Amino acid sequence: MSRIANSPVSIPSGVEVIISGKQLKVKGSKGALDVAIHDLVEIRQEGASLLFAPVADTKRSESLAGTFRAIVSNMVKGVSDGFQKQLELQGVGYRAQAQGKTLNLTLGFSHPIEYTIPDGIEVETPTQTQVVVKGIDNQLVGQVSAEIRAFRPPEPYKGKGVRYVDEYVKRKEAKKK
Repeated sequence: MSRIANSPVSIPSGVEVIISGKQLKVKGSKGALDVAIHDLVEIRQEGASLLFAPVADTKRSESLAGTFRAIVSNMVKGVSDGFQKQLELQGVGYRAQAQGKTLNLTLGFSHPIEYTIPDGIEVETPTQTQVVVKGIDNQLVGQVSAEIRAFRPPEPYKGKGVRYVDEYVKRKEAKKK
């Protein structure tokens, strides 16, 4: 069983945490996030740290306590530092260009792909083959990155496609005569 809920979440200076009823709000220099607290989880603030405990002595309650601890930890990190994922395009003629709230991708299809960037996410293209997804919500940054990657995932023979910068693509050997 995981004991992640036993470790407290430290609140850095400049971050404000408000617990009101079944809502938890976190405000920082980059923005504000809120989450609804589950009935099986108890959250209390002691000084500059948040403590999490299961309400009941059940497996579900203990699981949710650890889950909410991870969610709130990501919220605190997001409003103070933010999250980012980097993608790279590998392939002849593969290009990306961010224009306002759309990301234009040329990925070898017969048509260009226009991806609408959701609110709370910032997308930059330092070069034509690099895409940087930034935001304060870790889940949303990961989801947007996964959606962009899903347009053309890397294939195993030549390695062409959209991949994360630190991703390793296992290569296959081509068919021989």
